[in-house]
Amino acid sequence: MNELQELQPRNESSNETWQSPHEIEQPDLPPADHGKDAWLALVACVLVQVPIWGLSLVWGVFQEYLSDTNIGGNKGSIAVIGTTSSGILYMLSPITFALLTKYPRLRRYCGWAGVILSIVGFIIASFATKVWQLVVSLGVLSAIGSGLLFTPTTLYLDEWFIYRKGLALGTMWAGKSVAGVVLPFIAQASLSRFGMSNTLRAWTVLTVLMTVPLLRFIRPRLPLPPSHTPRRLDISFLRLSSFWILETSNIIQGFGYFLPSAYLSSFTTTLGFSDTLGTLMLSLFNGTSIFGGIAMGMLCDRFNVSNIILLSSAMSAVSVLLFWGLCQSSRGVVLLTLFSLTYGFFAGGFSSTWSGILHELKRENPALDTGLIFGLLAGGRGIGNVISGPISSLLMDNKVGDSSAGYSTDYGAVILFTGLTAGLAGYNGAWRMFKRLVC
Repeated sequence: MNELQELQPRNESSNETWQSPHEIEQPDLPPADHGKDAWLALVACVLVQVPIWGLSLVWGVFQEYLSDTNIGGNKGSIAVIGTTSSGILYMLSPITFALLTKYPRLRRYCGWAGVILSIVGFIIASFATKVWQLVVSLGVLSAIGSGLLFTPTTLYLDEWFIYRKGLALGTMWAGKSVAGVVLPFIAQASLSRFGMSNTLRAWTVLTVLMTVPLLRFIRPRLPLPPSHTPRRLDISFLRLSSFWILETSNIIQGFGYFLPSAYLSSFTTTLGFSDTLGTLMLSLFNGTSIFGGIAMGMLCDRFNVSNIILLSSAMSAVSVLLFWGLCQSSRGVVLLTLFSLTYGFFAGGFSSTWSGILHELKRENPALDTGLIFGLLAGGRGIGNVISGPISSLLMDNKVGDSSAGYSTDYGAVILFTGLTAGLAGYNGAWRMFKRLVC
């Protein structure tokens, strides 16, 4: 594809569908991209994101609460619980997506197994008295359960939406962000009134009530293979340089993306503001991610994904380095609000660029399996997420400069690291733009 084509919007009426053979529309199958069954599947996939991602979305609130209790550990070590949880959820994806793509009959059992594991993890965590116990129960066990539920959900959604895949994935990620708007306030109120143990038990009940009815609507569109013979996995895309370029951007973005949600609440209190304002900032961050996820997904349905990644990365870096980095008590509310809005929109919508990555790779190899690639993209994001926990723990309490801005607080090095990784994630789009300007 030449440089001029990269700047042109994709034509949705084009004969290029980039479909693998099992995705091609068949008259005896329920329609893809429209119809009652497709929209019900999308609604169920959106709602189930609440129990899957809910804990990671509000971990900043839990972290601030735990730092004031006798459970032990500093804010850096407590943050590892949240980054480990979301990191394992992501990093499990390459294994589960490959397994359920090869053995599609296992998908119907995987969701139920995930719900059971998550519940067990939450119950054990409600009795925890040490940080390591929370790492094992919430960071590992419940995360594995959420990953087992997330995989068949995404694979089924991939079957129901072909031409509108970007819109569907963007809406699914928006469902995750919707939960992030409401849950921080609920978590803060529950923790203050009932404590962590009762809050986790209530979350266990909510998980059961939400997931069990929804599993009825999260079902396949394509028929199961006639035999138990495993499907052959096409991994020829691993030879494509474009896959590794885009995957690298994805990993780099994951290094810093999760840190604001983990530290924003405690950073706000460091400036002298109330816990409620910190929760509001976290809610704003998640709220704008709703619109960012949908917008990025729709843009990736029409434009080259490298350009959209560059847009997301550049604006994310500006919001971190300018609004968060220069934040101080005198104008903290304004800058924190601007940061939450802009970072939430542009960084929060980054996962929706995965649909554009699938489009891009299918141009080069129409037969590849999108579910398997989606799992590898999620796994790449998880690599950055897991590593960011220990890195942020080391960076904490390191100031950058001696001004009164955010850089001079204990979070200074964390802010700088987040901004730099956000900007570097757009390296491919920046290189393409540089070549267009000089050639």
